[in-house]
Amino acid sequence: MSALYSTPSGAARESAILLANGAGFSLDSPWMRAVADALVARGFAVLQFNYAYKERSVVRGTPLPPDRAPVLEAVHERALEVLNERSGAKRTILAGKSLGARMSTHLAAKDVPCAALVLFGYPLHPPKQPDKLRREHFAAIVQPALFLQGTRDALCDLELLAESLERYGGRAEVEVVEDADHGFHVLKRTGRTDAEVLESMCDRVVRFDDDAFPD
Repeated sequence: MSALYSTPSGAARESAILLANGAGFSLDSPWMRAVADALVARGFAVLQFNYAYKERSVVRGTPLPPDRAPVLEAVHERALEVLNERSGAKRTILAGKSLGARMSTHLAAKDVPCAALVLFGYPLHPPKQPDKLRREHFAAIVQPALFLQGTRDALCDLELLAESLERYGGRAEVEVVEDADHGFHVLKRTGRTDAEVLESMCDRVVRFDDDAFPD
């Protein structure tokens, strides 16, 4: 498993973040690195990692589909152990993009040692299949969660998300990103850039951390 551990140059926050990739991303993909860098700049220690299938994909130089959930979960949990061993932080937040967000919720439902969840584009259902909801484990999750979701996200109908979170075991917040798609790309007519959207989302993560853990 390849991993990248980044720490802030100044004072560190008391929460460290495990940042898991989306299905098509590796840890050095531009979007994942931009998020990691933005979170580190805000005082979080961040560990990124590659799932096993992505590691094989990088080595072979060809795209590969994700492994089955148990394999993904095992790699994800090992990465969490590495972060907890290295960071010395008071608590750990599981964060992820799409697939990584979904696997983060799977680990939280299994009661692994994590304090909260930050979910960038949770894939509530496959595209154009809103009847296949990925929420069966929500009731088992007690950690506070922040869902960051775009209004143009084809993998997450916001009304269905609101309904699904009624069964969520802990406290869940939804930050709606206007005009953003699943990759948090916004249209030019909005007057915002993708970089501005990313920075705004990371600012929201800071507020979530402050509110969830008012030390």
